[in-house]
Amino acid sequence: MKAKSKVLKLGLPKGSLQESTLKLFRKAGYHISVSSRSYYPVFEDTQIESMLIRAQEMARYVESGILDCGLTGYDWIMEQAADVRQVAELNYAKEGLRPVRWVIAVPNDSKIKSVRDLNGKRIATELVGFTKRYLKSKNVKAEIDFSWGATEVKPPHLADAIVELTETGTSLRANNLRIVETILESSTRFISNKKAWQDRWKQQKMENIVMLLKGALAAEEKVGLKMNVSKKDLRRVMSLLPAMHSPTISALSDAGWYDLDVVLDERIICDLIPKLKKAGASGIVEYQLTKVIP
Repeated sequence: MKAKSKVLKLGLPKGSLQESTLKLFRKAGYHISVSSRSYYPVFEDTQIESMLIRAQEMARYVESGILDCGLTGYDWIMEQAADVRQVAELNYAKEGLRPVRWVIAVPNDSKIKSVRDLNGKRIATELVGFTKRYLKSKNVKAEIDFSWGATEVKPPHLADAIVELTETGTSLRANNLRIVETILESSTRFISNKKAWQDRWKQQKMENIVMLLKGALAAEEKVGLKMNVSKKDLRRVMSLLPAMHSPTISALSDAGWYDLDVVLDERIICDLIPKLKKAGASGIVEYQLTKVIP
């Protein structure tokens, strides 16, 4: 039987973040089995016990100590004003690696142009608590209704405006809505119960998880590049490489030739490889990365 102190209780977000989170953990090296009917994913690492919890509820379960730690959005931490330790920011969302936004949106033909114009209006949102505090800070009094879903369709008949989550704005535009203001930017956070963080074993376990998750995220936008370069072309090729650090250079068995190995941003590859070839590089090989640990 495992000692209780050697188990870390981890909350994984169920819902929109679930698949991207599980994918990230697997890329970080964790083997996880998930049954379609179970709320308890099983880690091959027996020191981790996990549970799927909706991101909206995660912070309060971590704050209360039911869970030692978990992953949730910064927005839901703020919504619940949860007293938790934010261990790390992990920049990923449902559809990409950028933060998401909570925005005030109104119909395209609405006379509402600014937050001040919301005085006396009805607003529908799932982010009720934070929205109330935000409007209060702007000295705006409005009626805030909790929205159970399909928030974009509520204006203009059921609400004058909405506060809604968006990554790209596509859904808002499709429903003939325009953004008035962004009230909160949110990214995924790894959070810890404050008492659990004082446990040295649990803290080390959490820090290890975060390090591997960050390494997997860093690798999402990076690739490795290997190439052969002659001594006479080495300086010219080196000048083209915007490496994280200096590239690794190894002498080949053929006299006067070197192997260069470098990590760089994937977005520049299409432009860079032809330049490297023209500068004298040969045998260029691009390869995917699993983790990049600084």
